[in-house]
Amino acid sequence: MTTGVKTLNGPGWSAVLEGAPGALLWRWWGGAVDPAGLPPLADTRPAASFSLDIDQPLPLVPAFGTGWFGPAALRAHRAGRAFAQQLRVEQVRADDDMIAVTLVDAGAGITVEQRLWVEGGALYLAASVRNDGDDALTVDWLAAGTLPLPADCAAIRHFTGRHNAEFVARREAMPMQSWVRENRRGLTGHAGPPGLFVEGPAADWHTGRIHAAQLAWSGNHRLAIERDDEGGWTLQMGEALAPGEMILAPGARYDTPHMIAVAGEDGLNGAIQAFHAAVRATVPWPGGRMRPRPVHINSWEGFYFDHDEAALMALADRAAALGVERFVLDDGWFRGRDDDTAALGDWTPDARKYPRGLKPLADHVVAAGMEFGLWVEPEMVNPDSDLFRAHPDWALQLAGVPLMTSRNQLVLDMGRAEVRDHLFAGLDALLRDLPIAYLKWDHNRDLAPAGDAAGHAGYHAQVYGTYALIDRLLAAHPGLEIESCAGGGGRSDAGIARRAHRFWTSDNIDASLRVAMQRGFLHFLPPEMMGAHVGASPVHATGRRQDMAYRAAVALPGHFGVELDPAAMSVEDAGVLAEGIARYKQWRGVLHAGRTWLGEGADGLVWQAQGQVPGELLLLLTRVAPSQLRRPPAVTLPMLAGAGPQRVRLLTLATTPGHPAPDAPLFAAMRGDGVTLDGDWLARAGLPTPAMKAESVAIFHLTPA
Repeated sequence: MTTGVKTLNGPGWSAVLEGAPGALLWRWWGGAVDPAGLPPLADTRPAASFSLDIDQPLPLVPAFGTGWFGPAALRAHRAGRAFAQQLRVEQVRADDDMIAVTLVDAGAGITVEQRLWVEGGALYLAASVRNDGDDALTVDWLAAGTLPLPADCAAIRHFTGRHNAEFVARREAMPMQSWVRENRRGLTGHAGPPGLFVEGPAADWHTGRIHAAQLAWSGNHRLAIERDDEGGWTLQMGEALAPGEMILAPGARYDTPHMIAVAGEDGLNGAIQAFHAAVRATVPWPGGRMRPRPVHINSWEGFYFDHDEAALMALADRAAALGVERFVLDDGWFRGRDDDTAALGDWTPDARKYPRGLKPLADHVVAAGMEFGLWVEPEMVNPDSDLFRAHPDWALQLAGVPLMTSRNQLVLDMGRAEVRDHLFAGLDALLRDLPIAYLKWDHNRDLAPAGDAAGHAGYHAQVYGTYALIDRLLAAHPGLEIESCAGGGGRSDAGIARRAHRFWTSDNIDASLRVAMQRGFLHFLPPEMMGAHVGASPVHATGRRQDMAYRAAVALPGHFGVELDPAAMSVEDAGVLAEGIARYKQWRGVLHAGRTWLGEGADGLVWQAQGQVPGELLLLLTRVAPSQLRRPPAVTLPMLAGAGPQRVRLLTLATTPGHPAPDAPLFAAMRGDGVTLDGDWLARAGLPTPAMKAESVAIFHLTPA
């Protein structure tokens, strides 16, 4: 029987470590287990040929160059010396929800601390390294954590993407050697959060083993899975440090971002729900609790830079009449901002467009019963701006490298206290002078070159500087909410979720493309934080035309918003949009307060359900492309197994009017008082589905009968 076993447990998972002389070894991370009676690891490992005489199983913090030949958690050196470390456990502190391990290499002058704890039901991991030597220590890599994966893992589910095409799902077989995703853009990136799902054999949406993790970080990152010669894999995540970026002076310390890990036997949906619970536990809602997510209108696609006070007041009136609850004034409000070539950094209202300042518009919005929000892009500066002319050295740059603009802008060095102080003063003045309840915080370019004032890489300091500025603003204005936007979904992650309340999923509001994007977003972050807007038709990003009912239905499950000028709509479309807004208000308590399930039907149909089981559910069946079948097959809903009789109502079939698809008596009954079907029937035989044209959404309401 083992001694010195340390175990952490969460909903459906366990992490088990075993003490050994000078080490703490991994025994298990995965579904819930009881390690009582477990034989010592050494008793289970026969000698292997061509191996060191001292066995080297996977430790909690694998070191480089001293006998462990798998991926090292730490790569550090002193000008090329002390490159190999022999980290020995010096102290272990543990309770039911935390394990903190201190490891020391006295010869190399290094102390590493690895922490594991349970938060929001998930396993969190983070590490730090301290330089105990007399000269500089260069840290090239420190994993937030190293986790074991079983030998029978089958596939990696991850995401790629670009601007206007975020959250593209990919599935790859487990590697024979290694799989690495490294981001060097300086911010999260349009692939979405730095995270992945590892599928066990036969895992699907609803059943089977899943290991999943994401890094709570908004900058450069590295995700790595490597196979060992014993058949299993190791998973590591951490900040991807640039050359020379982390050089620790004597006594200095580097801390990694947090890694959030979940595992269980309930398929992808179980892991998705666990991620949602973990992130929800960290969001800084004003007053400590989320209120109903207000319907949102943004001025951008309706007006772009063409601001006019009277026209925007009229927009506010039209929005309020539709039921909108928050009005956001987007880019173009500040001095000299007529296009994207100038004025970033000069955060004072443009007197030509707003001769009375922004207060009359803001007061008009509030008087109409809405909150007032404002777009800002604090981390950026245009070369053609008063700020840059006064402080050209405040932009990230490298001597000898030409200034590289993107969208005609440069990036301010957020690692400098004087830059953060200047930005805080300007934003704080706006927030004190105006009734601003919400900031849409944008970031419209990658970082290149990211040199700080000393010519060193500034990526790490950039992220922490931005975090510090946002935290300072939230402390000074505790009622403020912030949206994280970066050319759309380029900064959506669990790190900034600790200081943001909403994410802009994509600048592309094409409803058919949004279906997949939103499903990708929901793999990592909860629906109440997902900005989901009804855009114009034709769609500005793609030129395609889509019916208003379809656009409103696709936006329903997230944080609903509008990105158009209602004056350009027909009376019919205005009526349909008003119905969509009313529907969102009616059901947002169900959509945003429970769990999310994703699934796929036959013939290209996809579905998602949000709510509680047992309890109330809203179910959306979405058909993007035309059906290839004569009649629609039923859709199985495995989460309803054992839930008992369910009353099923068809709230609406959001589709293009005219030439309706054939109906059937059952669906007529569903549109009335509903029909009762047993949960086991719905889980195994399935829910009968109406005939649906391309670009249609059927919205069902299910409650226990």
